[in-house]
Amino acid sequence: MKEIDWAKKIAKRLDEELKKISECFHAEPSKKLIYANEVFQYTSHNDIASKERKHDYRARDFETDILIYESNGDSWKPRIVIETKMKRITTHDVITYSKKSENHKYVHPYLRYGIFIGNRVGIPGRLVRHGNEFDFMISYIKELPSANEWGKTMEVIHSEIEASKNIEEKLYSNKKVKKTFILHRPLVTY
Repeated sequence: MKEIDWAKKIAKRLDEELKKISECFHAEPSKKLIYANEVFQYTSHNDIASKERKHDYRARDFETDILIYESNGDSWKPRIVIETKMKRITTHDVITYSKKSENHKYVHPYLRYGIFIGNRVGIPGRLVRHGNEFDFMISYIKELPSANEWGKTMEVIHSEIEASKNIEEKLYSNKKVKKTFILHRPLVTY
């Protein structure tokens, strides 16, 4: 099976599972997500600090393998990006995906980022070594996950959605939210 077809199959299954939680959550393959806004110029008559400032900019985007997002009427918010690979992942792949993660998180600081690898026994050391921008890494022994692998995957997805919402709340609702005194990102392995 081609990676794109595998990503579509996994996204469909994720979407079905997410609908059980809420109709607001969706998983979609090949959805584009902005990673940068390049400003070409500012108009000279607007104060840079003004809320009404105008400037000429262009959004840049990458196509994601799988995007999990939350919709609310006509708007949507990205929650998790999942890169997908089959069997083999090179050091170059890992470095490239890690950089994409960094770029996406710069624009969406509450975004979570992970990778699914199919037909691979275990997470390779190069992924741990160079995948510092990944929040989670999941490797399936076969092409499609076993019931146990899928159950653990959904636990991770649920926790990553909550982490995304929690980070967003801390970043943008800080006047209303109780201040935290500890933020801890544990390492969990199965």
